[in-house]
Amino acid sequence: MNLLKIYQKLLKRFGTQNWWPMQRDFSPPEWEICVGAVLTQNTNWGNVELALKNMKEKGLISRDCIKKVSEKKLAEVIRPAGYYNQKAKKLKILASFSGNLTRESLLSLWGLGPETVDSILLYAYGKPYFVVDAYTKRIFTRLGFGNRKSYDEWRKFFESNLPRSVSLYKEFHALIVKLGKENCRKKPVCRGCPLRRECKKSGI
Repeated sequence: MNLLKIYQKLLKRFGTQNWWPMQRDFSPPEWEICVGAVLTQNTNWGNVELALKNMKEKGLISRDCIKKVSEKKLAEVIRPAGYYNQKAKKLKILASFSGNLTRESLLSLWGLGPETVDSILLYAYGKPYFVVDAYTKRIFTRLGFGNRKSYDEWRKFFESNLPRSVSLYKEFHALIVKLGKENCRKKPVCRGCPLRRECKKSGI
């Protein structure tokens, strides 16, 4: 089964996911996505929501605000997201970034790995980079697409086997996360999985 057919099965089963609805008046709006991409490292989205709510309540909704606030105060505001001291430092660095918006330039910033950078580029700026996370690796290894070693090997696999479409990349990634949470967990829940017939590990 090819990737597009997998995408279509997931879309039919789960529907559109409408990820990253920007509702907190961040300025510019895409800055909310940049912040969220950093905050979501090593935590769940519920914790990120609490941190973003705190940021809005404290008026920390723009790059300039982040640059001006002390790192210590910012860390306290984003505490619900965990690793708050490190994440405050990362946000300060990202807010001060003024170079060309390329994958290479963002990856050169301290604390920004490929998954975070690709999330920023895809969801905030509409750049066609496929986001790979732990769900993606788990699901597609179980489906028999090989156990690629590096992040970029997985990213290039998706990008070379899908149409170059920002909207498709966004929706497919969101659907993968949905499947990972609903069915393809570390201990899989195969009952009701839309890809059960295709899965090499079904029933484990």
